Amino acid sequence: MLLRLVRTYLRPYAAPLAAVVALQFVGTMAALALPSLNADIIDNGVVTGDTGYIVRHGGLMLAVSLVQVVCSIAAVWFSARNAMGFGRDLRAAIFRRVGSFSAREVQHFGAPSLITRETNDVQQVQMLVLMGGTLMVAAPIMMVGGIIMAAREDIGLSWLVLAVVPVLGVSIGLIIRQMVPSFRLMQERIDEVNRLLREQITGVRVVRAFVREEHETTRFADANAQLTEVAIRAGRWQAAMFPTVMVVANVATVGVLWFGGHRVEAGHMEVGALTAYISYLMQIVMSVMMAMFMLMMVPRAAVCADRITDVLDTDSSVVPPADAVTELPERLTLDLDAVTFAYPGADEPVLREVTMTARPGETVAIVGSTGAGKSTLVNLVPRLFDATGGAVRVGGVDVRDIDPETLWSRLGLVPQKAFLFRGTIADNLRYGKPDATEEEMWAALEISQAKEFVEAMPDGLESEVAQGGTSLSGGQRQRMAIARAVIRHPEIYLFDDSFSALDLTTDARLRAALRPVTRESTVVIVAQRVATIRHADRIVVMEDGAVVGSGTHDELLETCTTYREIVESQLTAEEVA
Repeated sequence: MLLRLVRTYLRPYAAPLAAVVALQFVGTMAALALPSLNADIIDNGVVTGDTGYIVRHGGLMLAVSLVQVVCSIAAVWFSARNAMGFGRDLRAAIFRRVGSFSAREVQHFGAPSLITRETNDVQQVQMLVLMGGTLMVAAPIMMVGGIIMAAREDIGLSWLVLAVVPVLGVSIGLIIRQMVPSFRLMQERIDEVNRLLREQITGVRVVRAFVREEHETTRFADANAQLTEVAIRAGRWQAAMFPTVMVVANVATVGVLWFGGHRVEAGHMEVGALTAYISYLMQIVMSVMMAMFMLMMVPRAAVCADRITDVLDTDSSVVPPADAVTELPERLTLDLDAVTFAYPGADEPVLREVTMTARPGETVAIVGSTGAGKSTLVNLVPRLFDATGGAVRVGGVDVRDIDPETLWSRLGLVPQKAFLFRGTIADNLRYGKPDATEEEMWAALEISQAKEFVEAMPDGLESEVAQGGTSLSGGQRQRMAIARAVIRHPEIYLFDDSFSALDLTTDARLRAALRPVTRESTVVIVAQRVATIRHADRIVVMEDGAVVGSGTHDELLETCTTYREIVESQLTAEEVA
């Protein structure tokens, strides 16, 4: 998965990558030439006392060093640009893929895990790409070149190099084998820490209200300790790599000095050649260390690449149609024909054979106990899920055959949880209509009964809203979400328990203000409160995912036991009568 991911997203950077390889090759070859030049100066300049020879070849060494420095700097510059571009493109690809997910896929991965994959996981792979351009390219060139140059200086000591490289490779391989499971577990523990942190920050009011700070601190401390334990275990193996390499390198250096000294004494080798041989041995060891550093990063990057690829390879269960319908009637009827929906692996469907119709100019209310499937039913209309049986039709066309942009542009959805984005009041209203004028925004706020509290804010429409709308009360968030839907004047309004946080007076005023605006539209209201929906044109009663009653308030009181029980639990006997 790692190779596939890197190959796919580095393809646009083929030319800069070629430049990195060329620069690293030239820079490494320059570094390999320096010990031979140094040996030449020792044997032909220092030993013979030829100062001119030392100066001339010293200047040559300086020029070669300058080439090495320039090539190394340029290679790092190109590598950094490649890696940053790779990370940008990969994050954009994940963002686009997650944006195409239905609610089913988002629930499958979970928001904390998706955030970790988008940030930390991409960063690990990006770092591997950066180090690959600077170390992975240079390491094999230096290793092969160092072996050749060392053998060129003295073939009699080559057996030492042939012994050192396999020992280093086997030692590092054994250590890396122990590190891989730890890195995989570490990413899972990071997910868990992110999940707890996000949950506790979001629910901080509940935590404080029930004095559960100590309990939540303990939960986070346990997750944090588990992450620390895994990180320490991986870090111990990682820390063992450098000492292992240095032990092998130092033993090899002692061996070169011992056996090389005997060869110098016997006249089979020059002092300069021995010095160069030691330098080449250290370069070989350095190349192994660079490769080792890369290999330390590969296991964790491979785990992260697997997690990223899981997201990129997951297709949305809500698939845009190949031959999409882009034209719909001006006035839209909503039809649900024997709709069934079940979550993957669930024993029982959430919805069973639900049939209902909502026509333009008509308000249809859906009521039922908690878990009856009301919100799931509403979510099928904008295709947050797709029905597993039956059909949902808008304007007589199955929503699965309609172009998503066309469908969404004709709907006004107010979700059960009124979510606002960080920005100003105006920014949030423009989510409903990007080109909305100030007059249109104030009109929408007046209809949703939000005008009064927005006017009371210091900056009016330009007042700041915190992420999620946490700077506003629950009722204010709901009214803002309703205004965001109203401002686009959709043909179908979907209110998913959108009045629950409003007091009865505000609820009544808001519904009265909505009536003229929605006179020509199809309106579907999901509600728990009977007072909100008792005057609807038709009320659909749901229980355990099925429709158990349909009619007006008065008709259902006579014919539907479930509805009458709901009414009696909320209204007095006189109000029911």
